[in-house]
Amino acid sequence: MTGFDTLWAELEPIGRHASTGGYRRYAYDQAELECREWFTSTAQARGLDVEVDRNGNLWAWWIPPGVSAEAPALVIGSHLDSVPDGGAFDGPLGVVSSFAALDAARGGGLAPVGPIAVVAFADEEGARFGIACAGSRLMTGQLHPDKARALVGRDGATMAEAMDAVGHDSSGLGRDDERMARIAMYVELHVEQGRSLIDQQASVGVATSIWPHGRYRFTFRGVADHAGTTRMEDRHDPMIAFARTVLSADASARLSESRATFGRLEVEPNGTNAIPSVVRAWLDARARDQGVLDEMLERITADAASGALANGTQVDVTAESVSGILEFDEDLRDRLARLIASEQGVDTIPVLPTGAGHDAGILSAAGIHTAMIFVRNPTGVSHSPHEHAERDDCLAGVEALTAVLREFA
Repeated sequence: MTGFDTLWAELEPIGRHASTGGYRRYAYDQAELECREWFTSTAQARGLDVEVDRNGNLWAWWIPPGVSAEAPALVIGSHLDSVPDGGAFDGPLGVVSSFAALDAARGGGLAPVGPIAVVAFADEEGARFGIACAGSRLMTGQLHPDKARALVGRDGATMAEAMDAVGHDSSGLGRDDERMARIAMYVELHVEQGRSLIDQQASVGVATSIWPHGRYRFTFRGVADHAGTTRMEDRHDPMIAFARTVLSADASARLSESRATFGRLEVEPNGTNAIPSVVRAWLDARARDQGVLDEMLERITADAASGALANGTQVDVTAESVSGILEFDEDLRDRLARLIASEQGVDTIPVLPTGAGHDAGILSAAGIHTAMIFVRNPTGVSHSPHEHAERDDCLAGVEALTAVLREFA
């Protein structure tokens, strides 16, 4: 077994749901806390200094003798939390690979001129509180601390309450300029969430950009009534307006070759024999550029309004989190691609955009030199138990990340 195999075997069982095979690791819940304990023990076993920053992000620092702790650091990592019943690789692959790459580089005699850190950003998926990349957004000032503290999770607890309950002082949330000044460069390794590397028959690739995307809460309000006694023509059913909006989103996304998904739904009173009074639905929308995204959202919102008007209901739309298009640093991207291609003994490796959001995008938008490495996913499926990466491809990712440490540290 390699170092990667050992690390993966330790982390892989945590938070897996027995009946679905998917993972339920939500910010500051028991499974995610166990992942944090794994991170801490893994780092300490390697003599790394572990700390939790003011926004709940985990850091493991290697500061060799003679290297200033205040020098800008090369940072690698990803996240440990998951979507509901998510796959094993989304996030954890990057953290495990980072420790494995650091082991390999140190074993090869790496003598860095500055610190190296492995990071696990907090609440990247936003599964509990609704805002993706909360830890990195807070650190960079893209999420206001008051808004973050007030976010209410699926269990009814606010983010502040959840953090305080596990010993993280939520009063300290907010932009962390000192932390950002310590990051010279951030490289995130991630399983690919699509089929580009399959189609190009490549183990790894490098990211070019992240599509603009956002999460929008649609609240449809009607009148609760009896399902058996209320005539169809007398109903003010918000579920009908919602259903029309789902069809509109699907058609609009297909028309513009974009992405639109209603994946979360809350219904009141949520009774089998009751017409709903309220339907809350969350739209995840993404497109290749901002203009296309804006046009698609305009069509969906207009159709929601007209659908609500048609049956005497109302709809409000709230943007919960929005990110513009993110182009990774072209020079850094190309240098990384050449380096990894040379490491693999090939002429080129794929460079590809992604529709998925990542902490790397948040840091890049904040002006930090950032790049991403993708590892092939033979299923092409993500945010699902069917998400996968073959061992040989994972090891190729570790080799690529090791080459990054040797070249840039």
